[in-house]
Amino acid sequence: MTTAPLIIDTDIGGEPDDAMTLAIAARSCPELALVLTTDEAGGQRARFARAFLDLLGRPDVPVVAGARLSDSPYFWIADLIPTDIPAQPTDPVAAVAALCDREPGPVRWLGLGPMSNLAAVLASRPGLANRLELTQMGGALAYRDPTTAQYNFRLDPAAARAALTALTHPRLVTYDVTFAPDIAISAESQLYQVLADSPAEWATALVAQCDLYYAGYYPSTIPHTPLTLSAALGEPFVQFESDRVAVDEIGRTRLADNGEQITISTAADHAGFATWLSQQLDPAGAHPAAQPG
Repeated sequence: MTTAPLIIDTDIGGEPDDAMTLAIAARSCPELALVLTTDEAGGQRARFARAFLDLLGRPDVPVVAGARLSDSPYFWIADLIPTDIPAQPTDPVAAVAALCDREPGPVRWLGLGPMSNLAAVLASRPGLANRLELTQMGGALAYRDPTTAQYNFRLDPAAARAALTALTHPRLVTYDVTFAPDIAISAESQLYQVLADSPAEWATALVAQCDLYYAGYYPSTIPHTPLTLSAALGEPFVQFESDRVAVDEIGRTRLADNGEQITISTAADHAGFATWLSQQLDPAGAHPAAQPG
């Protein structure tokens, strides 16, 4: 499965871990085939993703702006988007269908935000349910606030329920497992310093996003979505088991006998993952997927 085409569905431009995830995938995965944005902010997420992929040497990867869900999307980085980056296409269903029509076999879907785009694809092309191999960051069996749902599920509960019901082999990397404050990245972290000292333009753009987030919201970021990417790439850090999971009307997840059969995370080797993350984001490291020039 690790050589199958990879779709990334992201709400990049909020917490900077999504940009870290995109950087790792762009640099290490030649099979990265499509980037979609979700909870769009007037097309700005897609424009930033386009600019960032270009800096990463991946102009070959198309970007498509997807669903807008919030009146005030969680988005910090409008000032980082070059003015010459045009608006990106706006039909994620057509883009996914075209990719699946030309690529036989399974297609990996890495979900980093709300599942609206995925639900729309499955509603339009239900036959793709047995080909799309979902690894989704989201949900929580013991969320910190039991009166609400984890963010990705809370923004579009209906989409989460629809996608998890339709798919043949969905896999969740839950907030319970990704929330690891001991590996949070701040301006004092060694990884941040390595990026800040690099002349690579993509590293400069990533540090700028971190700085805006640290100044405007919180002084560190937890790498929820890079951990999810590691699972999609077949790395050994996240442990899973199969269980039945139900999603209620506001997006809360729980184990339930009448739920959908899902592969769900149970634990993670956060220390081992942190070492891998630093290696993957080291600008001096190999980047076999990037194109020269």
